[in-house]
Amino acid sequence: MASYYVNKNAQLNGDHEVHVTGCSFMPDAGNRIYLGDFSNCRDAVREAKKHYPQSNGCYYCSRDCHTG
Repeated sequence: MASYYVNKNAQLNGDHEVHVTGCSFMPDAGNRIYLGDFSNCRDAVREAKKHYPQSNGCYYCSRDCHTG
């Protein structure tokens, strides 16, 4: 299990990226929402979509869920 967060600030394409603890691209504490502990990024992205329908996995730490 790992702790996942979603960035409150959207990327230029409108995506809110989902990050796992330890990612070098993790947003500052004030710019992220804790999603919970999950065994995979797919469940974390599903949870993030409850906050931001256009959510996507980080290319670096959640690559399996990154859609480009």
